Amino acid sequence: MAESPLSQMTIAVLGGTGPQGRGLARRFAAAGLNVVLGSRSAERAEAAAADLAEATGGTVTGADNAGAAARGDLVLLVVPFDGHAELVAELAPVLTDKIVVDCVNPLGFDKQGPFVLDVPEGSAAQQAAALLPASRVVGAFHNVSAVLLEDPAVASIDTDVLVVGEDREACDLVCDLASAIPGVRGVFGGRLRNAGQVEALTANLIAINRRHKIHAGIRITDL
Repeated sequence: MAESPLSQMTIAVLGGTGPQGRGLARRFAAAGLNVVLGSRSAERAEAAAADLAEATGGTVTGADNAGAAARGDLVLLVVPFDGHAELVAELAPVLTDKIVVDCVNPLGFDKQGPFVLDVPEGSAAQQAAALLPASRVVGAFHNVSAVLLEDPAVASIDTDVLVVGEDREACDLVCDLASAIPGVRGVFGGRLRNAGQVEALTANLIAINRRHKIHAGIRITDL
């Protein structure tokens, strides 16, 4: 079997000290991939990276978001939506020609629970694509439980990851990245214009989780 291109790449996780980013980084490192965590604070990223390297036995380093983006061959955006556009625009020069995976869910919360925020571009992923015309933007990892990703006692996560984008080669590589997590399957979900539905689905999953006290995922049947 041919070696995956991922084995020769550095996976940068911006927002890597938050629960979702840290959880994804844990799983990628455990799969033997080279990972760099990004954060607003380089010191916080370095400390989190050291903890993950010790816990997984993998190769994990830390840097500020700009440093991580520069070092990454494939860059995941796992940051709060309220700072999404500003960060993406700031990092555009170092993200040129790179695969950028937008994992951001534009959600709000009130007394009735989670709801989808309006994004003029249509979705967070489309917003990133508009700000990164020289990058290969893909949407993915929107619906995976951070709790399960971070729990070392969870050996396999029962979920599919919908991957959307215009560049099929980039989408296929991100599907492979998702499938590097035991139990997870990456599934192409259409063009980037379909990212809004995928991001919005997270609000439904959060509502399900709160009602049933679980960590729900999604599966695509008959595939």
